[in-house]
Amino acid sequence: MTEFIQTAGGSQEIDSVSQLRNYFERAGKPRHQWRVGTEYERLGVDAATGCAAPYSGPSGIEAILRELADRYGWEPKREAGSIIALYRGQASVTLEPGGQLEFAGEQCETMHEAYEEFATHSREVMTVASGFGIAFLGLGIQPISAVDDIEMVPKQRYRIMAPYMRTVGKLGLRMMKQTAAVQTNFDYADEADAMEKLRTAMGLAPILSATFANSSIAEGQLNGYMTLRGHIWADTDTARSGLLRFAFSSNTGFNEYVQWALEAPMYFVIRDGKYVDLTGMPFRHFLSHGHQTMRATAEDWSLHLTTLFPEVRLKTYLEVRTPDSQPPHLSLAVPALLKGVLYEPDCLQGAWDLVKRWNWEQRLSISHDAHRDGLKARAGRVPLLDLARELLTIARQGLHRQQALNARGEDETIYLEPLDEQLRSGRSCARHVAQNWESAWNRDVKRLIEFSSYRAGDLPIGTTTE
Repeated sequence: MTEFIQTAGGSQEIDSVSQLRNYFERAGKPRHQWRVGTEYERLGVDAATGCAAPYSGPSGIEAILRELADRYGWEPKREAGSIIALYRGQASVTLEPGGQLEFAGEQCETMHEAYEEFATHSREVMTVASGFGIAFLGLGIQPISAVDDIEMVPKQRYRIMAPYMRTVGKLGLRMMKQTAAVQTNFDYADEADAMEKLRTAMGLAPILSATFANSSIAEGQLNGYMTLRGHIWADTDTARSGLLRFAFSSNTGFNEYVQWALEAPMYFVIRDGKYVDLTGMPFRHFLSHGHQTMRATAEDWSLHLTTLFPEVRLKTYLEVRTPDSQPPHLSLAVPALLKGVLYEPDCLQGAWDLVKRWNWEQRLSISHDAHRDGLKARAGRVPLLDLARELLTIARQGLHRQQALNARGEDETIYLEPLDEQLRSGRSCARHVAQNWESAWNRDVKRLIEFSSYRAGDLPIGTTTE
């Protein structure tokens, strides 16, 4: 098996497709080393008006990052003097282009561990944010501010991405500056395991989209979708996002993902700490011909993979990207549901059985309907609500089997209880918001903030502390 070539400068030069495949092959892990990593994105808004919080200024997102670093021991990372991220151990707080706050926790063996770090981070952020008059919302899209009214975070990569987005889709800037998600990372044993998980999670995308739909209000009004975020992603850049047709073939392996990624256009590479604009160049061309004096390296390939945005992304782990950001009581339900499904072989097969009969055109159609109608959408004659309830049952069985107990002897199904209640009501968060916005809430943004915000001192279900 070909290894990456170590160059004199310390980077690993690559010159063959086999080396790219090897990147994925070497990432396989035995079952006892599998972990779950979750990335929670939250929208910062003015607590009084619901308008997007600015990045800069005395009451902006950067000021919150500075206070978090001073008070809780986070290490700041700066670009051109501006704080753009925080690090503490293996955890990080980073910023999306519109100032969305993303907490990426450590790789956790159990959902109980994931809960503890989620709760700790939430307390820290909300304690600091309350002093700045900023609320952080678990919604899939900024509820009030238009895209042009949201300040762009001053990161080099975003200055390259933003102009390119305008050339490849109508909604790319909205994706960058307005949207937020909960993304969950899972390990795999080998190529066959990785592809089975990729295919199943990709197939479940319409069900996950409908279940966790949470972006029905944008720019102060109903937008016609349960997950406008899902719709926005569908018109961002078809060369790098959406469902992957090849994923549903039983013969799919690492080679097919590599070939797709090679054809995907690049954004940039990094040399001497600076981003070099290579927008539009397929990685295949860069691998074969380089650019000026630059040759492709392993670091370039790894970076390129992070700029691809399919519903399920393959890196040295699988990243499920479909769900909208959730309010605190449902945030842990996303990784818990997927852990129960993806980390138990029978449950993985049971979940695939829910969606395996759909052909490619049906998958696209059901996804579109899920964005618009949420749990009321149908797969043929079957409502997605029914499939979501079946998926929840499968996940609960998986977590029961895994028998990861907290100090009170509870297994990880406790994190599914809020989702169970939600599905018994037949409504996603998006439907709840849409039905209340022009009636009980009378378009009062403070009611929306109250429903979706993280508050200091509040803990979502599942506390393991006594």
